Parts: sequence; structure tokens; C-alpha cells
Amino acid sequence: YRSALGFLMKNRWLAGAVVCLCIAMIFFFGKALKSELAPLEDHSLIRTSVTLPEGTSFDYSQNLVDQVAQLQKDSIPEARLVFSGVGFGRTAGANSGSINMFLVDPSERARTQQQIYEKVAKMYKRFPAARIIPNQEQTISTSLSAGSQLPVQFVLQNLDFSKIQTALPKFLDEARADPTFGNVDVNLKFNKPELNITIDRLKATDMGVNVSDVSNVLNYALSGRRYDYFMRNGKQYQVIGQIDREERNKPADIASLYVRNGFGQLVQLDNLVKITENSSPPVLYHFNRYKSATVSATLAPGKSLGEGIDAMQRIAKKVLDESFHTALSGPSRDFAESGSNISFALILALFLIYLILAAQFESFREPLIIMLTVPLAMAGALLSLWLCNQTLNIFSEIGMIMLVGLVTKNGILIVEFTNKKRDSGLAKSDAAIEGAAARLRPILMTSLATVFGALPIAIGMGTGAESRMPLGIVVVGGLSFALILTLFVIPVMYTLIARKEKRKN
Repeated sequence: YRSALGFLMKNRWLAGAVVCLCIAMIFFFGKALKSELAPLEDHSLIRTSVTLPEGTSFDYSQNLVDQVAQLQKDSIPEARLVFSGVGFGRTAGANSGSINMFLVDPSERARTQQQIYEKVAKMYKRFPAARIIPNQEQTISTSLSAGSQLPVQFVLQNLDFSKIQTALPKFLDEARADPTFGNVDVNLKFNKPELNITIDRLKATDMGVNVSDVSNVLNYALSGRRYDYFMRNGKQYQVIGQIDREERNKPADIASLYVRNGFGQLVQLDNLVKITENSSPPVLYHFNRYKSATVSATLAPGKSLGEGIDAMQRIAKKVLDESFHTALSGPSRDFAESGSNISFALILALFLIYLILAAQFESFREPLIIMLTVPLAMAGALLSLWLCNQTLNIFSEIGMIMLVGLVTKNGILIVEFTNKKRDSGLAKSDAAIEGAAARLRPILMTSLATVFGALPIAIGMGTGAESRMPLGIVVVGGLSFALILTLFVIPVMYTLIARKEKRKN
């Protein structure tokens, strides 16, 4: 170690090149790595939502949901329990259902939950009459329903509802054609059939018909209102006004109704009204006081949540005009907020460490030498994530914050002991070599103990290991990479940055 460090002291530019290379690696791998809120854990649960056209009867919906559930039982041998239902939830109707497929424990099956999910997603093409979307439980959610929501939640907002109605089909076509997404859905569905009845007021006036009379005829014939009660055999019954089902099955049946004019004559509605068929959403949504539509999507295999959000924003720039506002919701909003919070925590950690070191060493230069261990560790952490095919997520980012404290400890040992050697009369280069050599054994012992302690987490042992693995990989990879470079880079950088004169007692 002394010989290698002595060689590096004669070629100090190598240390500067290593630091610059590590900084370049941070930028490169920071962009190359995919990002998400948290890796999906194997919860042994796959949820499936089934949506049929508005107006579908409960019996038909129940029959189709039962067929899908039976298909899961027959096709997935790992299924332990399949539970299905129709019409659950506050906004659910007779045309929507859900299926929960519980799997056996991961230790009892050869396939992972992700592999089973990919197979399940391909099975539903045989049901073209319904929109069937499988989904996996999110690892982290900030609300009771966020865990069962689709991962990508992109909100379109506008004050003018007609603009949303016009732009939404184009947006959905672009999203469904994008290879980033698997299934794409939207909460604002224009699938509720309705009839718009327009009264010709001039004709009504000429025929002596009041507009209110037309409204009353439609109300009495179709609304099914309760008008009164009557008693019979000691039981109370309701009086409900409505024409027979056979006489109100088709839109043309409305035009065949009659209304009495002011002269006591019956006038057919076909002479007074214009009937047009239309479709409207059963529910209107608002987000931050704007009329809104939330586009939801699952991710294609190999795609991350960050890529999904970027794709949605790219489509929004292409399709939407300046009157639109966009926002994130559900897991997507959790991902965006966690990223900004973690970045702030990392910057704050670096700032506090620098202030503490500046007070300890009574210098602003020497803490900078110690802080050079941070880019060395970050480069190693990002490289390890890339090699292990992991993502940037809240767990790996927490590991990086831990790494800041772990690696600066090594720099503190070297700089502090080097200062003591200089105080004893050694030259700067000799003091750096002697101080680093004297601290070699403690640095190796503490760093290797930490690395081996975090190794079971990095390997992914135990239930829920998918979310813990990135944290362990960051600690093991970053600390190992920084350990080797710190022993050589920090002593050399000390000779370049530290003050020339000895410290005064």
C-alpha cells in the first residue's frame, strides 16, 4: 500500500482523473438507470378489474366475471383462492366487477408473481366485450386505495369540459399505441346512453301546447315516480306511474306519446320534438377545481414508472393545447413527491456534514477533501445498481443517504491522522502517506464489516426481498468501490488542497 501510494503521489493527475471519471459516471448512470417509486414485492395477489358497457345488466356482468374467474382457476395452478364480485365500491355499478386472485406463498411456487401476472394479462383477449385490466399491489401507497390503483395516473385538467371531450380520444389513442404501456384506461367514460329531446317551441305554441305539459308527459311515462300509497288487506303499497316496458323500449316509443293541448286535443310528440341519441359520462370528475379526466395505465414488461410518466408528458405536449393543465395522481404522485423529498434530504445531509467537519477541523478546505469520498461512493452505488439491473427508487435513495455517512468516516480517519503527522514535523506528502498507512487497518475492518453485514440484504434473502435489495446493493457496491478509491485518492487530494503551513496549537 505504501509503495502504490508513493507511486500515485508522483502522478497526482491520476487522482484528479479518477474524481472526474466518478462524477461523469454519476451523470451517465443517473440517466441510464430507470426510476420508480419502489420495486414491486411479491404479495401473492393479483387484482383484475372488469368493465362492461354502461347499461349492462347485473346478471350479464356477473356471468362474464364468473367466466374470467373460472379461467384464472383453470389456467393458474398457483392460485390458492379466487374471489370475484360485481358492483363493489362507491362509484361501481352493475357493469363493473373485480377479481382478486390469491396465490400460494412464494416458497411453494416456481414462478414469481410478475411472471404469473404477465401470463394473466394475455389470457383476457378472448373477452372482447369487456375491458379487463390486471394489476399488482403497489409496495408503497399513501392512501387506502392507492395500492390497488394502476401505477401510472395522469390527470388532464381544463375549465372547458368540451375541450376534454375532444382531446381525450386522441390522447388515449396515442397512449395505447405507445410501447411503454400495457393497458390504458380512463375514469371519464362517455358510455352512458341518453336521449336528447329538443322541443320546437314555435310548433308547440301554434298547436297550443305548453312546454311544461310535454315535460310532465315524459315524467309520468318514464320516471317511475312514487305518487301515493294505498292500503289493501292490511298492507301498504306504492302507487308508481310508468308505462309498460313494451311501450318504452325504443327511442321511437317516446315520439309516439301524446300530450293534451289547451283546446283539449291530443297531439303526438312526434310533431313537437326532435330526438337525438347521445352518450355521456355517468360521473363528472374535478381535480383542483378543474374539470378533469384521469388516464391510468399499466406498464409494459421492462418499463419503469419514471418512463411511464415521461411518456404521458410527451403525449400531452403533442396532443393538448395551452388551455390544459396536467397533474399526477395516485402512485405517480407518490413517486414524484418522494423523489423531490429524497433529493432535498441528500443535499441537506451533505450540507450538515460539511458544517460539522468545518467546525471540527477549524478549516473550510479539509472538509472538502473528505467530501470527495461522496462522488466516489455515489459512482460505485449507481454502477452496482446498473450491473444488477436495479432501479432508482426510494429504497436505493435511502441507501445513498446512508452511504454519505459511511464513506465520509473513512476520509475523516485519513485526514485527521495526516494532520497529526504534519503536526509532528513531517512534510505534507510524507504525512499523507504515513497517516493513510496508519489508518489502513481500521478503515478496512470497519468498511468490510459493514459490507458483509449488508450482504444478506443485497443478495435478497427472505420475504419482501425485492424492495430491500436495492438498499443493500447500494451499500455494498458503493462502500466497496469507495473503499478502494478512498485509500488512494484522499491522500493525494490532501496534498493538493490542504493548507501548506502547519497548524498552530
